Amino acid sequence: MASQLSLFRRRAFNSMFFTQFFGAFNDNVFKQALILMLTYSAAAKLGMEVSLLNNLAALLFILPFFLFSALAGQISDKYEKSWLTRHIKLLEIIIMSMAAIGFIYEIYWLLFVCLFFMGAQSTFFGPIKYAYLPEAMPKNDLVGANGLFQTSTSLAILTGMMTAGVLTQLYFLEYWLSVLTIFIAILGYIAARQIPVTTIHAADLKIDWNIFRTSFDIIKYLYSLPLLFFIIMGNSWFWFYGATFLTQTPEVTKSILHGDESVVIFLLTLFSVGTAIGSLLCKTLTKNQVSFRLLPVGIAGLSIFAAALYFSLGNLSISADAPMTLDMLFKIDGVMPVFAELFLLGLSGGLYIVPLYTSMQAYAPIEHRSRVVGANNIFNAIYMVVSAVFAIVILTILGLSLGQLFLITGIVNLIFGVILYLKLQQYKNSLPISADDTPMLG
Repeated sequence: MASQLSLFRRRAFNSMFFTQFFGAFNDNVFKQALILMLTYSAAAKLGMEVSLLNNLAALLFILPFFLFSALAGQISDKYEKSWLTRHIKLLEIIIMSMAAIGFIYEIYWLLFVCLFFMGAQSTFFGPIKYAYLPEAMPKNDLVGANGLFQTSTSLAILTGMMTAGVLTQLYFLEYWLSVLTIFIAILGYIAARQIPVTTIHAADLKIDWNIFRTSFDIIKYLYSLPLLFFIIMGNSWFWFYGATFLTQTPEVTKSILHGDESVVIFLLTLFSVGTAIGSLLCKTLTKNQVSFRLLPVGIAGLSIFAAALYFSLGNLSISADAPMTLDMLFKIDGVMPVFAELFLLGLSGGLYIVPLYTSMQAYAPIEHRSRVVGANNIFNAIYMVVSAVFAIVILTILGLSLGQLFLITGIVNLIFGVILYLKLQQYKNSLPISADDTPMLG
């Protein structure tokens, strides 16, 4: 752990770390604050259904990942990454300034436009972030660096959502949100200015601005590299799995635990902190090697604790006249296993995802690395949308319970995970050399 934290002494690491942390934090403050405002005030003012507005918000944020990920990968491969990052962060300051006008004057169409733009700037930053690490880090630090990045992403999402919840309870919330989001965007720009200049690996690449053709071409290219294809399928499954569980957290809290908003935050915290700890453990457990050895442990944990959560929720019988606080729930028999299982689900997720992200960077051809990350983002978005459809089918059409949704997800995870691991081993063994034997990439 000490050697892992020593990475913060290197400007090449800490500059990109804080750039991406501030970006993810700002995304989630803005997105969650908008959803809370739509839920508790804007829907009534606009005369529209809350579910329609919230789903529209979710769609607008994720749509750019479908549309622009392949293009973003091309641009990241062709141009110098620190220069690109600075300009993307300048755009974030402009977008948040526009959003401030939307918050203060309650111009909701403008806030929706800004949400789309924030999704777009995240789309263009993603390939830069993950293609940068194997260039800036020595190979024996790549696992540790990815663990810290995954940890920071989990904590940025969690703290961003919590901050939004706090700010929306304050007087003059529009001004608090405006000032904070612009301030965080400025911090992200300052961090981006510290990123060292990187090598350009595809300077002669001709950008294809047809976003549909570029998306098809990069997916076709990815399919020609079976190992990378299955690594990305594994990455995207993590987003399917996480979205399935985290999206249902408020409903589990309200319908089964009968808890208040503080319980929702606590459950999200358990999952996020578990993921962070699991991510940090990867460096030690893999001895800094690019390896799939932790993958079976992560797969098993994601299935075992999903099944355990099904039984724990099924054994609970809580009745309350009013939403219960976290202190009250701690005194009820049978609740602690639910808390422990959510934490262990997150920890298993950390052990699962870091080896896959590290392997994606290690095995991607250097001149196509950003475009491979772009393809990864396309599939992540697809899997997240499919997870929402999957949950609707299980809960609404089939009429099954939340616990049954978790159990089915755990069973599917086990089947998917076994196939994934066998495919990864098959295609890795067919390579002339392994990632562990390659020289430092980039």
